[in-house]
Amino acid sequence: MGPLKGLKVIELAHIMAGPTCGMMLADMGADVIKVEKVPGGDDARRMIPPEIGGESAAFMIMNRNKRGIAINLKTDGGRAVLRRLIEGADVIIENYRKGTMEKLDIGYDALCKLNPGLIYCEISGFGRTGPYAERGGFDLIAQGMSGLMSITGEGPGRAPVKCGAPMTDITAGILGAMGVLGAYIHRLRTGKGQRVDTSLFEAGIVHTYWQSAIAFATGEAPKAMGSAHPLNAPYQAFQTRDGWITVGAANQNNWLKLLAALEAESLKDDPRFRSNDARMRNLEVLQDALADKFGYRTSADWLERLQRAGVPAGPILDVLQMHHDPQARARGMVQSVAHRRAGNVHTVGHPVRYADTPAELRRGAPVYGEHTRAILEEHGYSKQQTQTLIDEGAVVASD
Repeated sequence: MGPLKGLKVIELAHIMAGPTCGMMLADMGADVIKVEKVPGGDDARRMIPPEIGGESAAFMIMNRNKRGIAINLKTDGGRAVLRRLIEGADVIIENYRKGTMEKLDIGYDALCKLNPGLIYCEISGFGRTGPYAERGGFDLIAQGMSGLMSITGEGPGRAPVKCGAPMTDITAGILGAMGVLGAYIHRLRTGKGQRVDTSLFEAGIVHTYWQSAIAFATGEAPKAMGSAHPLNAPYQAFQTRDGWITVGAANQNNWLKLLAALEAESLKDDPRFRSNDARMRNLEVLQDALADKFGYRTSADWLERLQRAGVPAGPILDVLQMHHDPQARARGMVQSVAHRRAGNVHTVGHPVRYADTPAELRRGAPVYGEHTRAILEEHGYSKQQTQTLIDEGAVVASD
């Protein structure tokens, strides 16, 4: 059941960053109870198309392994339900704008009095402190402000490009899960919970390590370089006779192996390419010289030759091709999970292997209010009390 079996998590989060955090913990065995708003639930439920069996594919892929309850936190009864859930919880995850939880009297200060051991994880656009703490945040905005968009794309003078994936959303969720685990270790040692605070902005910044190193050292901001690397060459995509491949000859040994595979030993003694420093200073000339070579053969031919020579290289796959790649399958990164309405649906697997406590995909994402009755009864509500809460609109149950 995973290394976090027995950990109880309340997820008050929507769309992607917070749900990513909850999903990571759920995959590791935590009992994650997803609390959705009334009416409508998580906004990802309306991110359609595509749909599978009438359910949002976007919602389903972010919320597997969780149980779902729909609570109207604008009602006294709904807030009372949440407090009862939190009394016995280990972790709460929320990604609302600053002040939202406090207005409902369910912010950190109120909840830690109720449960001193509570780990309270907040994921926001810019963090809970600093001049931007009041701002809402989205992945696009964070990618722009963190520097990521300035180093992504074909090069200077071209339109800004964001990473195709919502990188800051997903990374913030993973950072949140890391923060929860750090706080959990501290609680095991001391019995004390604490607040954990991370943001999309910081999630973007941590992806600029190489470019920040260059900027700190030179006082100049690195620019976009297409698929090339800011510190090593050749390390980029090259066009072949029938497509594109990536080549990672990022050290001197691999550079020499590449020359042998290309049958281009004449470049070995060219002073412009003799060292990595020289290759970086003459990157455009190097790219042109290698592009001429790669254009003569097919991608499959080059990949076979480069693998035989020991040069790191690979094809550029689209997402469907990646789903069918034998390594992705062997590592369990494409799996299926049972959903109440959509049947068996494909999903992306958990990215970490545990030798003794493996992660497990136990259930599909909840339909709206799917586990409301069961969760309330687990927390001491009678069937009649549960029905009363449903009738008064404090909670919603899917029967």
